[in-house]
Parts: sequence; C-alpha cells; structure tokens
Amino acid sequence: MFTGLKRLEYRGYDSSGMCIDAIDAPTPTGRRESASGDGLANGISADGTSSSNGRVEDRSSPIIVKCPGKIENLENLTAEYVQQHNLDTSKVYKHHVAISHTRWATHGVPSSINAHPQVSDANADFVVVHNGIITNYQALKDILKKNGETFVSETDTETIPKLLKFAYDSMTAEAGSGEAQVPFPKLVMEVLTKLEGAYALLIKSRHYPGELVACKRGSPMIVGIKEGPDGSSSSSSKVSSGGLGRAASITRLRDQYNDSHWTGALEAWVASDASAVIEHTKRVVVLEDNDVLHIVGGGYGIYNTRQADVETAVPRRLQVLQLEVDQIMKGGYEHYMQKEIHEQPEAITQSMRGRVKQQKSAEGNPYLQQRIKLGGLVETRDTIRRSRRIMFVACGTSYHAALAARQTVEEMVEVPVVLELASDLLDRCCPIFRDDTCVFVSQSGETADTLRALEYAKARGALCVGITNTVGSAISRATHCGIHQNAGYEIGVASTKAYTSQIICITMMALALAEDSISKRERRDAIIDELGALPDKMRSFMQVQDVAMKELAAQLKDSNSLLFFARGNNYATALEAALKCKEVALIHSEGILAGEMKHGPLALVDEHLPIVVVATRDSMYKKMESVIQQLLARSARLIILCTAGDATMQEYAKRSDCQLIEVPGTVEPLQPILNIVPLQLLAYHMTVLRGHNVDQPRNLAKSVTVTD
Repeated sequence: MFTGLKRLEYRGYDSSGMCIDAIDAPTPTGRRESASGDGLANGISADGTSSSNGRVEDRSSPIIVKCPGKIENLENLTAEYVQQHNLDTSKVYKHHVAISHTRWATHGVPSSINAHPQVSDANADFVVVHNGIITNYQALKDILKKNGETFVSETDTETIPKLLKFAYDSMTAEAGSGEAQVPFPKLVMEVLTKLEGAYALLIKSRHYPGELVACKRGSPMIVGIKEGPDGSSSSSSKVSSGGLGRAASITRLRDQYNDSHWTGALEAWVASDASAVIEHTKRVVVLEDNDVLHIVGGGYGIYNTRQADVETAVPRRLQVLQLEVDQIMKGGYEHYMQKEIHEQPEAITQSMRGRVKQQKSAEGNPYLQQRIKLGGLVETRDTIRRSRRIMFVACGTSYHAALAARQTVEEMVEVPVVLELASDLLDRCCPIFRDDTCVFVSQSGETADTLRALEYAKARGALCVGITNTVGSAISRATHCGIHQNAGYEIGVASTKAYTSQIICITMMALALAEDSISKRERRDAIIDELGALPDKMRSFMQVQDVAMKELAAQLKDSNSLLFFARGNNYATALEAALKCKEVALIHSEGILAGEMKHGPLALVDEHLPIVVVATRDSMYKKMESVIQQLLARSARLIILCTAGDATMQEYAKRSDCQLIEVPGTVEPLQPILNIVPLQLLAYHMTVLRGHNVDQPRNLAKSVTVTD
C-alpha cells in the first residue's frame, strides 16, 4: 500500500491515510495514548483539540491510520501502531480489503481529521476514500444533520460514508429482519443517485467483510487484475477473443455470493493511475463514467448506473499495459523533471516513429506516397479539411503547445484556427457549430475542464479530436478520433517532454491535412525533412546548455521576478518558460507578447529586472532585434535566446552586459521545440538552488481532475 501511494506522490498531495483489515486489532476502550505520549484516540488530544501529528483509530476491524505531510509520516505512525499492539504482520487472511489515499486539500486544511479515509461513525461501519469534489455536499450535510448525524471534518467526502450508513439503516429497517441483506453495490448505487460532481470512490464496510466497491464519475480509475490458484495469472484468466477476459466473472448482481466464480485466488488493485499497479500486474480494466465495480471472493462484476438494467454486469475490455517499471523510476537522475527534460530527443522520436517518412521515395512520383501517416485521422481527415474552423481546447502547458503550433496549422490547412482555454470556453458558453472541428489537448487525458469542454462540444455536434499521452484515458475514449503522443510516462508535475511531443503531434496533423496541396509541397517537405533532424539537434546542445543554465540559474535564483518576451510561434515559448518558473521555482514570471511591450510592460524595465528575449532567426527576427535595442536603451538586464553563431546577437553581447543562450536553428514551425529546452533547464536548476521540491511543487497536482 505504501509503495502504491509513493507511486502516486507526483500527482500532488498534502496528507495521506489508509485503512486495513486486522481482526486481531484491539477494540477501543476509551482514550488511548500513543507511544509519543500524544492523545490520538479518535483524533482528539487530551485537551479536546484535534491532533496535527496524525491519528490512529482503533477498531477490531478495520484499522485506520492517517496524518498530514509526507507518506513517510504515515509509515512511521503505522509502524508505531503495529509495534504498540504486537500485531502479526505475517498473518495471511483469506479475504482482505485495504484502501489508501493521498489527499490534495480542496475542502478543509491539511490535517489528520480532514485526511482520508473518512468514516461514517465511531464504529467505522463505512469507510471511504475519494478523489474529486461533491458539489452538493452542503445540502446533503444539512439533511444528515437534521437526521441526527454529527460531522467531525470540514471535507465534502465525509457526507458519503454518513449517507451510506443512513441509507443502509433505512433499507435494512424497511426490509425487516427476515429479509436478506441489501447487496453492497446496490446500496452504493442508491447513494450515488444523490451525489453531484466528480468522484472516484473506494468503499469498504464492516457490514460487508471481504468486499470492496469502487465507482467513478469524472475522475480516472483503473483496476489491475491478477488471478489464479496462487494469485498469479492462470490459464483460466486468459483474455478471450472479445478482449473481455474475466471482466464479467459475476454477470448478475444477485450472483455475487455464488461461489461458482470463485475458481482461484484473485488480487485486484484499484488505482487512479497505472503507475500504482504496474509492479503487480499489467492486466487492467479502465472503468468508465458511472461504472460500479464490485469485488467479492474470487470474482468481480462491473455495473453501470446509466444502464436500463443496473443489475446486469457490463462488458469492459481487459487490456495489457504497455508500461515497464523502469519507466516510472528516475534512472540515475536526481529528479523526474530532470530525467524527462533529457528524455525529450527520444520522446519526440517515439512520437514520430512509424508516422513520418524521413526520405522522399527515389522511385516514381514522390508525391503519390504519404510522408505523414496518422492512423487515428484516416477516416476524418477530409471532414477536418472542410471545417468552418479548427478550435484547439486545452489548459496550461497543453494550451501553450497548441499556441506554438497554431501558425503551422493555419499555414498548412488554410482554415481559421482559434484557441480556447477549456475553463473559459465553458464560462462563456462559447458558440460551437456542427461544422467545427474541436481538438482537445491533454497530457493525462483526464483534465477535468478539458473533459467538460469535450462534452459541451460533442453535444453541439462538432467533430472532436483528442491528442493525449495516455492510452485509454477519458478524452481518448470520448473523442471521435485522435493522435496518441507516445512520449512515454511523464511523472514530474511540471510538464516537459509532453509539451514538445504535443507540438510535434499538432505539426504532424497539419502536415497530414496539407498532403493534397500542390502549393504547400515545398514548404511541407522542408518541415518533414527537419522533423527527422530534430532529435539529433536537440541532443547536440543539451549537455552544454545544462551546464550553462546551471550557471545562469545561480545568478537568477534570488530574483523576485522574471519577464520573457517573444513574438510569433515563440510567444508560446515565453508563456511556457514563465509557467515553469512559476510552478517549480516559485518565482513570479510573465510571458509577454513583444508587440505589446509599449502598451504597459515597458514601465517595468530597469537594470535590476532580468528579462529573457527569444530572438532566433525566423520571420520575427527583425522585430525582436528592435525590441532588444529598445530594452538596451533602458539599461535592461537582458538574456537573449538566439540561434547559434548569430553574429548580430554576439555583437550585442560584446557591447553590453547581456548574456546569450544559443540554440541550433531549424525551420520556423519547429524552432519553439528547441527554444524551450534551455529554459526548462533554467527553471529546473533555479528550483534546485532555491531548495524547492522539483517534482512536487507546492499546491499543485499532475493531473487536474477537479473543476472550480
């Protein structure tokens, strides 16, 4: 459990907790003192206040341990409990259910009281962990209070176990003592009808020992399956021709307690991300919205609350993860962000592999052969070309990637291109038409605002295209077609290789759509030729710039602000570099369109404020040279990112105190991919020198699966 939680640390958290079955755990008999002397019974200290050092709730079953801070704190608190009560950790149970959670605070401060799991009452009849936000929790809370319930935490999650207990008591009373107990998944389905918002829930109960129910709406969830006589995959668990495996091992809800499906040991690992299960199994089922997973004995069933018959299991494809454990390790680097920056040459190579034909055919007419092949767009390519407009919808770094490639799409396809921040599109209820093509860009494929925008566009009849880095993600399943980035697993919260890979994918999309254009052939071939040379160009300067950026970071680490100026495609470079400095180095930074410099930002310029100007050799070069001259006239502290060997920029460096960051040149549509690398390294080294956590920036999560 601890290893699984650590695999999810990169997603961001401020507290953690777990709940395990332990039949021989002591029954609470009033207040208990911990080994450290703090009163931790039920999370309340001797003076009646909640303990901030963590708490342990004693139960005959289950044991609940939770605390704020790092997972190491949870490990220590659990070890203290085990030692104090002489628990036999080698004991094996026939049926065992354990749930754990890392919480990113949305309702209530990080504390042991607000950490998950949340319980229904002092006896922990129902125990819940929850990702997401319940938007109607206050109304539910008021109803439960009127029925005598008391709440201990500030969380929206606490309403769920209390609602489960309320529903269980009511349904049991209605059924009478002679009736069979209401099935666990049916009880959960009843409660789900009352919940509004996004959630991924794991639920266990003392009333249903050895059973687990998991359900989701909006938030990601997968279940890894390992089965057989000894818990390993056996011949009986081979994937069938339909690809379903034993995903319907319990076909009807009423068959759940039949032992006909208990053919061997079953291990099920339910998680929000594949990294938590990959060490145990590669065979997973990706749950869809409104799915309810029930695991009991040696089988499991998946039901969907939107089906006409909710008691019949729905088929879900059992798939094999294309992921290895070493992909989620640091591989000799100090941090994941550092590793992923240096993986970019290989990542963009993977994105192009099998899709880009580097050399034109020497035989026959070279233009009769495809140089760009995107299988995911084969059936919709003509529809996209005929679109009224192409709309890119994304958030954060993905939005910047779309901005970097927008001009290429406009040039190649000659269709109007608009960019929308997903949250803003929803706030404005932006008009979308049936002849629009909407492209949704998201590394995780689970970004909540982008998903909501996808639903909005789909309901209005637009063609929806997905660009994600995660196979089986919500966006990849919900869109009509799309492109998988193939950039490899990205763990660092600050996206690096996914950004450059997204630019590659959007550029390939533009080139594929321009395949039939005679007037674009020469330009198109030049871009495709440079795509093949790009990984080597990136490798050629990365090590040198790593050292140079570390030295520059030492000079800038104490700065309070940074400005980045650029124009054209590289405006995205300025925005992305500023975002990296904000999110990991925790330095106020702004990416500014250089054409707007005279409309306000020029007032900030002085000899103390560091300013990075992107002035590589492209169509904006002369305009950026003018910007540099204006800034130097005001004694600005300049750092110029320029093309290697640029004599003009070298002359500026000689005449003033400005510093140069030199990168290889390439065609204009691909230049932002090379330009961002040294700025990523700069942000990384500033973060390390400032003593901040590179991979887990404060207040941030990798996948933003909740909306405001």
